[in-house]
Amino acid sequence: MESLAQAPIPLAVKLAYSAFMAVLLPVYLRQYGPTNLLYFCDVALLLTLAGIWTEDALLLSVATVGILIAQLFWLLSFLGHLFGRRISGMTDYMFETRRSRFLRGLSLFHGWLPVLLLYLLLHTGYDPRALPIWTVLASLLVLVCYFLMPPPSPHRGLAPVNINYVYGFDSDKPQSWMPRQAWLALVLLGFPLLLYLPAHLLLNWLMPAAVR
Repeated sequence: MESLAQAPIPLAVKLAYSAFMAVLLPVYLRQYGPTNLLYFCDVALLLTLAGIWTEDALLLSVATVGILIAQLFWLLSFLGHLFGRRISGMTDYMFETRRSRFLRGLSLFHGWLPVLLLYLLLHTGYDPRALPIWTVLASLLVLVCYFLMPPPSPHRGLAPVNINYVYGFDSDKPQSWMPRQAWLALVLLGFPLLLYLPAHLLLNWLMPAAVR
């Protein structure tokens, strides 16, 4: 894996990703509004756009450590739903006919973005400072989404609700397993322990070290 370390990221990769973002951003802003950019995955998209052109290992590492495990779960949920087994409500929107196929097709980036980020880290190396930086950033986003953004609603239309799953994994209704404040605490503590830390350990093991 270390053969690509410190090699420049190919221009074709930069241009292809930038072209995708040039389509996705205006479409998402028009269809969903700017609050959609508060999702972890959308933050990772923007970090990747900046990181891919600057070839900044820290930016790319922050994006990867933040979404790697979560996007694998998204992919599992999507495939389960596709084959008739609903694992969670987090990918229900991918099967809503009120959203165009084009709009849903854009969201398939959840499946390929982690692969692209792993490829990019083979070029830049992994910067372990990504773990604390993403943990702080993600915790701030969770608090903003819980206190300022709309909760789940069955009448939400296309407007983002329950951003970053601060009320549970269903966009129609909050989880009912525990009090809402307990779920919030679980998210603030559980995401770093169950999602970011394992990703950090895996990346630290598999990827070449970034040169600072």
